[in-house]
Amino acid sequence: MVLTFELFATGGSTAKGTDLKSFSDSGWNLYPRGSDADLVVSIISFQNYSDQIANRSTIIKEIQKQLEACELNNFEIEFEVTKWKNPQVLSFTLKSKLLNRCQEFDLLPAFDALGPRVSKSKPDPKIYIDLIKSTESNNGDEFYTCFTDLQRDFIRPRPTKLKSLIRLMKYWYNQCYRKLRKKGSLPPKYALELLTVYAWEQGNGMTDFDTAEGFLTVLKLITQYQKLCVYWTVNYDFQDEIIRNFLLKQLKKPRPVILDPADPTTDVGGGNCWCWHLLAHEAEIWSSSLCFKTGIFDAVEPWPVLVRTSAVLG
Repeated sequence: MVLTFELFATGGSTAKGTDLKSFSDSGWNLYPRGSDADLVVSIISFQNYSDQIANRSTIIKEIQKQLEACELNNFEIEFEVTKWKNPQVLSFTLKSKLLNRCQEFDLLPAFDALGPRVSKSKPDPKIYIDLIKSTESNNGDEFYTCFTDLQRDFIRPRPTKLKSLIRLMKYWYNQCYRKLRKKGSLPPKYALELLTVYAWEQGNGMTDFDTAEGFLTVLKLITQYQKLCVYWTVNYDFQDEIIRNFLLKQLKKPRPVILDPADPTTDVGGGNCWCWHLLAHEAEIWSSSLCFKTGIFDAVEPWPVLVRTSAVLG
């Protein structure tokens, strides 16, 4: 089988500028992990979303076969075994004994839904109309891989200090994950990333700000997860009737709702799908931490973020 494809986008924390290097309890691992990297490849033979679902498993197997056949001097490649019959991603780790480092990759075959477009221009509404129609017969969030570059572009231009706050929230999330992972499924880390951007946009919006205030603000929002309705209109909006009706339907789902700004069919808030209550309990505990005390009687105050509980149409 001969594959014809092109690198469509690189995503993950490295591309966004919000990467974290892992640190184990006993110090650096034998192979310190680099930041996660998403490699989205546009498969030329994919003509629509249905092609992506029907053929991605075959494509993933072929890519793995070709990678296994490559001669990688001083590198070792280790593939993650998947339990899914029709996986969305090929996960593998590239290890270097010479450098004593390793790098995780997620390779995702995708239909090039966006096609050629002017940089920073808003996607044609027809792209989202076709996406919405495709999700009528498939699960939501099936096609987030087609919009990886929009996810990257949503975060990457943000102020450096905001990206540092995102890193702090991800580090906090990792500590919670280690503690709570056996108790239930936590919401995806991307949800906290978006919630951090929302907190900054609504409560501060400055290039320079107090990190403790930002940290506390996000923690407070997490404790109010049952009220959250978060979305953006940078890539899609309420102007087209089909998109408008779909968005209103999405925004009526059980809270929390946090729509991916790149893909309206993906709700990373997830309502009752995730154990937000576990994360909220940890956030409540951390809100009383000494790091938010500035004196005997003084304490850090969160930003004045109004929790949006429903759609606001303008």
